[in-house]
Parts: sequence; structure tokens; C-alpha cells
Amino acid sequence: MKIKILCLFGIFSFSILFSEIRAQDGRRLYVGLDELLGKGSFFDNHQTGFMLYDLDSQRVQYDKNSHIYFIPASTTKLFTFFSSLLVLGDSTNLLRFVNKEDEIVIWGTGDPSWKYPGLPQPKLKEFLKPYSKVHFSDHNWKDDSFGYGWQWDDYNSYYSAEKSPFPIYGNLVTAVNINNKPHLSPSIFSIYQDDKNVRNVTREWHSNDFFYNPRTYNGMRARIPFITSQKTFVTLAAMDWDKEVYASKEPLPAKHMVLKGVPTRSLYKELLLESDNFIAEQLLLMISDEVFKELNTEKTISYIKKTYLFDLPDDPIWVDGSGLSRHNLFTPRSFIALLEKIYRVMPDDELFQLLPTGGRTGTLKNNYYAPTPYVFAKTGTISNNHCLVGFIRTNKKKLYAFAFMNNNYPYRASAVRREMEKVLLYVRDNF
Repeated sequence: MKIKILCLFGIFSFSILFSEIRAQDGRRLYVGLDELLGKGSFFDNHQTGFMLYDLDSQRVQYDKNSHIYFIPASTTKLFTFFSSLLVLGDSTNLLRFVNKEDEIVIWGTGDPSWKYPGLPQPKLKEFLKPYSKVHFSDHNWKDDSFGYGWQWDDYNSYYSAEKSPFPIYGNLVTAVNINNKPHLSPSIFSIYQDDKNVRNVTREWHSNDFFYNPRTYNGMRARIPFITSQKTFVTLAAMDWDKEVYASKEPLPAKHMVLKGVPTRSLYKELLLESDNFIAEQLLLMISDEVFKELNTEKTISYIKKTYLFDLPDDPIWVDGSGLSRHNLFTPRSFIALLEKIYRVMPDDELFQLLPTGGRTGTLKNNYYAPTPYVFAKTGTISNNHCLVGFIRTNKKKLYAFAFMNNNYPYRASAVRREMEKVLLYVRDNF
């Protein structure tokens, strides 16, 4: 009996000692991070939020301002990605249609793949070959071309292409230099010479007229958004399909058929690795098509929040799919909750192939380099705001989720990234 008591006492004493050592180690790690992130540090001069979360123990390891709302920029795309994973299948719905003898009526679903560079191409022309006439209805379009809060002066930038029910060419015109003169594709758009002080091709604010200045033209390839409309769509479609295409306002009937499109994974790669704003916006429209049979971003976000995100620590103020809008506001701890949801529904190897990898792929290709990659995360940058949300693998082969959000700093994003790297290296080397 005495031997048993002594053994139990020894085990109990060892447990207490081990717990004390672990607690001391935890305090040491916390203090080390606090020196990098806390009072008097670089991150004490602007609004910063940081949370580090152990996915195995499901415990928070460090917390700085995780309850405060931040402008997330393109890390918003993680919300779009999660929503798409849960609602969309393995392949897109390319269009909805109804046969009428040798004619067909089609409705767009928001699928952005047609003529989009880098994406698999649907065989639309072959599908429509048997029909003498195509009627395109935009009756299911219940949205605006621009997202809520987008900056108006981005209209001429490739990353601010308009949303539409059935995109073509990513709703972008491509300008290529031939003999020191820009040529536009698709060719239905006109380009004019002008004496304005511009270095490349520019579009008029309220029209699809493009211009350049021969004296200042730099000859670089450019991609510029065009103004979308049903009329523009039927013109472009007729040119590609070599058949008559007519505008229609016919409502989508309950009984109709669906033409499947491309693998959704190809869209997710563009969304996350290249941080593609256009893909992000169209994915939310595709979710709306799947759930409501109409295209409405606001309705989609409301549905996702009530159905799949009701248990987040803080209610996200979420207005678009891409993060272009400064009206988006999320907290670091809500991002951690979202990451855990994504981590639980998707295998590690698949997830880390889609996320940018430090020093290797996507928007992290030129940052966070190490012989063994350790950061797998989504970036988000707009002027004076830079965020990084994702996963970090430590030297001890432990995997953590983190949300690192910086708003309202008065210096270059590169300076913020350098200091962020110091924090993440400390986590990699010590946790």
C-alpha cells in the first residue's frame, strides 16, 4: 500500500512539475510575442490585431485586439471561398436554358469562365450549334455592375471589372501594341487618338470609347474594363457564336435545364492564388443562382451569414466578394473561427495547394521565403491597410491559424510586411 501511495504521489508531483514547466514556457512565448507586438513595438503606432490559435488543442496562444473590427481588403475572399465550398459543387452551372424547337433561350448564372484567360473553356459554341437563334434573357439579374462602396476612379483598372450575369473575356478589353499603336480585343470597341496626358490606353468614364496619346503611349499590354450591358453581350456573343443572338426579358421558368461548366477548383485557384477580384464577385453571384435562381450579391451574403456563419464571435459587416469595398469590416477572432471551419471541411494538402505559399506561389511568392515553406495565407492590401490571414507551420511540425490585420498606417506596405515577418518567424521558431 505504501509503495502504491508513493508511486501515486510521484506521478502527481511529476504532473504538477510538468504543468508548471509548460505554464512557464507558455508565459515565455507570450512575453516574446508581446515584445514584438505590444506596447512600444512597431505595431503600437497604428491599429493592429493579431490572434494565434492552436488547431490541435483549440486554444488561443496570443491575442491582440482580436475583438476590434478591421478593414480586411482581399482577405474577404476567404469568406467567399468558404461560402463557395459549401454551396457550389465540383463544377459550375454555366447557363440555364429552355429549348424551343430550333431556338433556345438562355439565362446567365454568373459563371465567369467564358473567354477568361487561364481558365478551362466551356464548349459553348458546340452546344449552341444546333440552334438557329439564341435568345439571351437577363431577367434573373438583380444586382449592380459595381459593388457597394467601390471607388469610382478604379473604373479604368483591370481589378475593378464590372459584374454581370454572363461575363465574356472577364468583362475586359485587351490592348496590344502593334507598330506603336494599340489594337483592341474584342475588336467591336473603338479606340481614338487624344492629347490627354496618359501613358497607356484609357476608357472614357461613361462610354465604351477608348483613347491613347501617340506621344506618351508606352506600348505595354493593358486590360481595361468595358461597360457591360445586355446589348453589348448579345453583340459579343453573336460574333463568337456566328449566329443571331437576341436580347430578351423572359423570366426563368420553373422547368428548365442546366448546362454544366468548368471545375470550380479552377476558379478557387484564381480566387486565392491570384487574388482575383472578378472571380470573387462572380462566385457570390453563382451562389445566388444556385440558391435563389437569381443573381443578387446582397441576398447571397445575408443567406450565408444566417445559414453558415451565425456562430462567429462577431457579426461580419460584409458587402462584397472581393474586398474592394472599405465598408467590409471583420474581426481577427472571426477570421480564426472561419479558418477553423475551412480547415475542418477541406483536407490539408488540397487547402495548402490553393492558398498562397510564402516564397513560392501566388501573392506570397516574393514574401516570407524559407527553405521549408511555413506560411500558407491570404493577403489583403489596399492603401494604408495590409492583412494576412491563414496558417503557419512551426519547426515542431505544429499547425496554427493566425489573423494579422493592420489598418491606418502612414507608411509603405513593405515596411509593415517586414515587421510582420519578424513576428511569424518567431512563431515558427518557438511554438
